[in-house]
Amino acid sequence: MAEEKAAPKKEKKSIKQYKPATKFCPKCGSRMGDHKDRFACGKCGYTEWKEKK
Repeated sequence: MAEEKAAPKKEKKSIKQYKPATKFCPKCGSRMGDHKDRFACGKCGYTEWKEKK
């Protein structure tokens, strides 16, 4: 029978911390992405444009 080799231990990857949610989607309730010119929901596609200063 073949000998089983132990898999080499992998180092844990560091997890990137998210910014606290500033806005939630009114359609589906998930967290919206904060972009330079808009808030966008990646789940349902709802978008709110930011006002230009």
